Amino acid sequence: MALRDLLDEEQWRARVVLWLMIAAFGGLLYALWQMQVARGATYQAGLEKQSVRRVRLPGLRGRLFDRHGRCVADNRSGYTISLYLEELRRPGKWSNTIVRVEALLDDLSRTLGLPRQVTAEEIRNHIRYRLPLPLPVWRDVGETALARLAEQELGLSAVEISAEAVREYPFGASACHVLGYCGRADPPTEEEAFHYYIPELVGRAGLEKRYDELLRGRAGGQLMLVDVSGFRFKDLGAQPAAAGRDLLLALDMRAQQVLDGALAGRVGAGVIVDPSTGDVLALASSPGFDPNRFTPVLPPETWRLINEDPQRPLMNRAIASRYSPGSTFKAVVALAALASGRGSPATTFSCPGYFNLGRARFACWYTYGHGALDLRHAIERSCNVYFFQLGLQAGLEPIRRAAAELGLGRATGIELEGEYPGLLPSDEWKRNTFHDGWRNGDTCNLSIGQGFLSVTPLQMALLTAALANGGTLRAPRLVLGTRAPGAEAFERLPPAPSARVDLPPDAIRLVRQGMRDVVMSPNGTGRLAQIPETDAAGKTGTAEYGKKGSGLKLGWMICFAPFDEPRYAIALVLEEADTGGRTTAPIMQHVLKGLFETAAPARG
Repeated sequence: MALRDLLDEEQWRARVVLWLMIAAFGGLLYALWQMQVARGATYQAGLEKQSVRRVRLPGLRGRLFDRHGRCVADNRSGYTISLYLEELRRPGKWSNTIVRVEALLDDLSRTLGLPRQVTAEEIRNHIRYRLPLPLPVWRDVGETALARLAEQELGLSAVEISAEAVREYPFGASACHVLGYCGRADPPTEEEAFHYYIPELVGRAGLEKRYDELLRGRAGGQLMLVDVSGFRFKDLGAQPAAAGRDLLLALDMRAQQVLDGALAGRVGAGVIVDPSTGDVLALASSPGFDPNRFTPVLPPETWRLINEDPQRPLMNRAIASRYSPGSTFKAVVALAALASGRGSPATTFSCPGYFNLGRARFACWYTYGHGALDLRHAIERSCNVYFFQLGLQAGLEPIRRAAAELGLGRATGIELEGEYPGLLPSDEWKRNTFHDGWRNGDTCNLSIGQGFLSVTPLQMALLTAALANGGTLRAPRLVLGTRAPGAEAFERLPPAPSARVDLPPDAIRLVRQGMRDVVMSPNGTGRLAQIPETDAAGKTGTAEYGKKGSGLKLGWMICFAPFDEPRYAIALVLEEADTGGRTTAPIMQHVLKGLFETAAPARG
């Protein structure tokens, strides 16, 4: 081939390569134009969406006040030491960073004199889910530890000291089963709205749980800009959270402390209500717990010990325990006999110390026998034999009707979780449960408040209040009003509902007189509850519980005072008691002394 032809061929190939390069470069320019011009806004929006992170900020929890304005659940500032883990990042795998963080925590632990509270797994989870946020490593740190941290001058930008709200209960364990306690909330479900969240307090029991939505307020939010590795480099702004509403409670903390003191060291429960309104002035279950131990975080070991305690301090015995009422139920039997016309004030039975029913013998608590008694004296002396016969004469259904009128056998509707409705047995219930019909022996047991019947101290307090006020059964009330953030006055809630019991006023008056004799008469079973210058009325009771033959007894007493214008209706029950008259009546005296010598009037 000639030289000229070879040159022409090389030129042609060069031109082809040149045009291919021009075409490729043109294609690249077109792609760049598409990305940066034609679709630039779309990609920019996506980039910003990936870079901006939304953080959920908790609101300040509302406070709780008793009826006289004493704060019973408050917020205080607690200091938290946190670490920004992205500032401690080490090259290579995240495990290298975790090792670095653990080493720093060990150093800080020795410096501050505080045990480590964060595990490697918690560090790993924080890196995975909440890297731009600080990791709290010690909460509610004291001033001594903070001073030691300042003295070291570590110069670590990764260490942050911040203040956060800590729930505080100024009265400690007092009213713990009413107030409840708080814990850390679970992560929010609105994952599409927030990328991260700062843990907030949530009610776990009591009124803290029942009114959690009101108390929590409204969450706020913060926007931050992060890079592809999750490193936070700019805050874009925030919407502040709104505080929750305050609650005004029916509790009177002076009455509550009197009741708590009376039950201290014992296993049992007590309730004090205002007979005219149904307001729960005090409600105690013993033993209790200190809700301050639950915030800011309850250690797992402490939670385990509380749950494994055989005395069950978390259980609210005042509303959840199943107790036989014992002889306190005799007041109901007397009302049933009078209301049905099958008994009268003059109805008399003789007590030789026992009662024979077929081959069965039912004993009176007073083995020598009370002799002949009318109804009022039978209430005063709590004669079992009298009420065996009166109960049989009245019959099961009238007794059940009177008990139901006074609120037994159903939940009271108190604003607390876990209320037991009680059991008011019937022939149908026994057939369904035991495949056996109701017998006269069952009526004898029912007539002295034993057998299948079960109640709660709250039910018995409300029953006592209905007798005290002359026959109006009121629903219990724990919350009187709410207050918006920044407002001065509370918005009052409507009064608790009430119902007039369908029992004759004359019958109620007679039973009230008998109950007055129980306390004020020298022969009354509740005479150890007397206090100077105040007439009171009551009824004692003793009931067996636990396994048959265990010898375990409940000691009961219900009471209202003053007799003519009652301000307090009270129910007390003690486990492992001797009798209601010997064990519980002196405790009732302690309560009455405290109420009338130190406590303010119940109205509020």
